[in-house]
Amino acid sequence: MELVGQQYLIGGVPATQIAREFGTPVYVYDSEKIRQQYRRLKKAFSGVNLQIKYACKALSNINVLRLLRQEGSGIDAVSIQEIQMCLHAGFAPEEILFTPNGVSFEEYREAVRLGVRINIDNISILEQFGNEYGNRVPVCIRLNPHIMAGGHSKISTGHIDSKFGISIHQLRHVLRVIQAHNMHIDGLHMHTGSDILDADVFLAAADVILEAAFEFPSLSYLDFGSGFRVPYAPGDVSTDVETLGAKIAGRFLQFCQDYGRELELWFEPGKFLVSEAGHLLVTANVIKTTVSTVFVGVNSGLNHLIRPMLYDAYHEIVNVSNPGGTTRIYTVVGYICETDTLGADRRLNEVHEGDVLAILNAGAYGMAMASNYNCRLRPAEVMVLDGKPHLIRQRETLEDLLRNQVELEQLKEKSAV
Repeated sequence: MELVGQQYLIGGVPATQIAREFGTPVYVYDSEKIRQQYRRLKKAFSGVNLQIKYACKALSNINVLRLLRQEGSGIDAVSIQEIQMCLHAGFAPEEILFTPNGVSFEEYREAVRLGVRINIDNISILEQFGNEYGNRVPVCIRLNPHIMAGGHSKISTGHIDSKFGISIHQLRHVLRVIQAHNMHIDGLHMHTGSDILDADVFLAAADVILEAAFEFPSLSYLDFGSGFRVPYAPGDVSTDVETLGAKIAGRFLQFCQDYGRELELWFEPGKFLVSEAGHLLVTANVIKTTVSTVFVGVNSGLNHLIRPMLYDAYHEIVNVSNPGGTTRIYTVVGYICETDTLGADRRLNEVHEGDVLAILNAGAYGMAMASNYNCRLRPAEVMVLDGKPHLIRQRETLEDLLRNQVELEQLKEKSAV
């Protein structure tokens, strides 16, 4: 979003215009920003054979998937349903990597049936897979390098207490299982967590995987996950992907030379590609002044954007209806019946009831984690494509809430008495 004159624009379209046309609350995605982020990442790793696998759990709208497919992206999927969604979007099975956690073996069987690539992150499943498929189906192995990274404990996945991946200290056990079943291992994977800033920490984890790779003679790719940080607060720092790309590329090319052939380098960005492209437009329902705080109550809440309450995440908020107004201090809260703070003690241009506020950086894990808590309806989604806003998900209705509920006739009769 950019301020041009006295208007905030999303993809060149005034945010207030989008709010009038589609109503609020509404998620709005700038397609050009997604393209820019994808191309920036490709350029940062231009010296290697880079494959980007979009972590679609961040935002799985079919149109976002197709946009990234046009750019050349593959997919990192964590459920059978994500696989099905991406196949529907036009991705070829071999472009999808299935990286679940804690699922039944039946999901792996279904993933094999669908023809996607398989990533295994525990020894029990590895043994079952070897028993059933031997070397007929190549697999990737997710290793835990025991490197602590990530901006919040709930999104750090590479440390010693993490449920993700097979410990690097269990490598000998892994190799014995592979040998016993003559398994074909075509990739190694790691993911240390989100919000990584220190390139050297990332390199330390990468070195663990690169060293382990020499134990696997048939690799075709190494997958370093992702975790690139994006700026949320004004003046916030983000991952310098250009510096990281130069360091990783140099190290990876040296590894390929030592390994004896060129491998593909994979990354699985989610937040990096879509977060900054997303905006949640809401309307100020009420201005409530207490003895200590001026609250702006809006027509949305943690049911639409849970990150502030779940992760203590900061999302910048701007008053798009009054960009030139006097600034005052407000706490922006939602309409959910519990503590539901979207932003505390924020300096905003003076807010009046009916004003439209924009919550920025809401493209990743916003709509993807939205719910019907308090029987509230999930919002519409809009994509600005080629300078025009397009509805890409209809706003829910009461019928959507009732659709899958089964009403017992006995109870209907009793309630009618």
